[in-house]
Amino acid sequence: MRLLMIDHDPRYRALIRHHVTCRWPDADVVTYNPVRRGPMAPEFLAQGFDAVLLDHASPQGAGFSWLEDLGARPGFAPVVFFAPDDEIRTRERAIEAGAFDTFSRDAIDNTRLLDALERAAGAHVDALAEWRGSPEGLEALQFGAARLRGYRRVRELARGSVSELYLAESEEAGDLVVLKVTHTARKANGVDQSFDRFLQEYEIVRRLRHPNVVRIHDLGVMDEFAFIVMEYFAGGDLRKRMRSPLTLRSALGYALEIARALAAVHEAGVRHRDLKPGNVMVRDDGTLALIDFGLAKHEALAFEITDTGMIFGTPHYMSPEQGHGQAADERSDLYSLGVVFYEMLTRTKPYDADNPMAIIYLHAKAPVPRLPKEFARAQPIIDRLMAKDPAARYASASEAAAILEMALETLEGQ
Repeated sequence: MRLLMIDHDPRYRALIRHHVTCRWPDADVVTYNPVRRGPMAPEFLAQGFDAVLLDHASPQGAGFSWLEDLGARPGFAPVVFFAPDDEIRTRERAIEAGAFDTFSRDAIDNTRLLDALERAAGAHVDALAEWRGSPEGLEALQFGAARLRGYRRVRELARGSVSELYLAESEEAGDLVVLKVTHTARKANGVDQSFDRFLQEYEIVRRLRHPNVVRIHDLGVMDEFAFIVMEYFAGGDLRKRMRSPLTLRSALGYALEIARALAAVHEAGVRHRDLKPGNVMVRDDGTLALIDFGLAKHEALAFEITDTGMIFGTPHYMSPEQGHGQAADERSDLYSLGVVFYEMLTRTKPYDADNPMAIIYLHAKAPVPRLPKEFARAQPIIDRLMAKDPAARYASASEAAAILEMALETLEGQ
């Protein structure tokens, strides 16, 4: 039995879990805290769960509104609703709103609850089987030319020359995910290394277990296609967050999270090489996660995916050495962090020009930019992160994180 419980109260969750494990000792009860995570993504149908348990008291008193929303979603898992009482009118209202069954929140009949969950699970299995055999269900398994079972395609997010990105619902993960699909075929001349780069990205992130690094759920390789299943960020990326002015405290906090992620990445022998706001995602709880390791280089990998002297990355965020195709180490990522930190504070890029090569030249030759007066206390950090000479930067991401943490603590202590 696998259940999704929408509730913010740990004591009530423990009570319901106790009821459920009386019949199913190994039941998996996954929690969705609406107070912390906010509204449930409209594309989510909870298809990977046998049933959904919704506490009317949890979504800040909006339980019936949540029930109406979930009950109106075609294909959503059966919802068992814990109502404020067991009055006939309350039960009728819950059933009309889409509940599979309803119980008084404070007077639960254990046997009736478990029987209702068993019936809900059976009804959900039947409904899913019917849906999967329908034209709509078969179409939802299609991700470009690849057909992937266990995933429901919601929509295409992006399409490039190397891979395609889709928003999907994973039955196994029980959540919305991002599916990245690429061809496994190589070009006859051997120039196309996109599949090697694709596998490298998976191998890199699989080894990294850090709260500020994207989570990878799965990898699949077929005859013509390969796919990676990754964490989905409904809140978008850091650039979206930067559309509104950030305080120094917020920018320091975000820079600290990025530095900690880089420290973990570098400790694993990886250089990111494409750090920019679009590759830093925001989770529901406001924390950040570093994504897109497609250009990253792992020191332990047997194959080299870029030729010496070739330039990869985004010019606005490149270190001088990376922009000129010179040898670069972990301190190149720190330079990019400095650029991102500067942009968080000023909402402008430190260097801009009409063409990429001019931007690269400015990174190498122009003075380190000055912050506005209100952010002047952060200028020493910018000076170190964006130093032209790598030797003048912080020696490591861990050292940068320690400095950022100290600056944040000093600010909060004032």
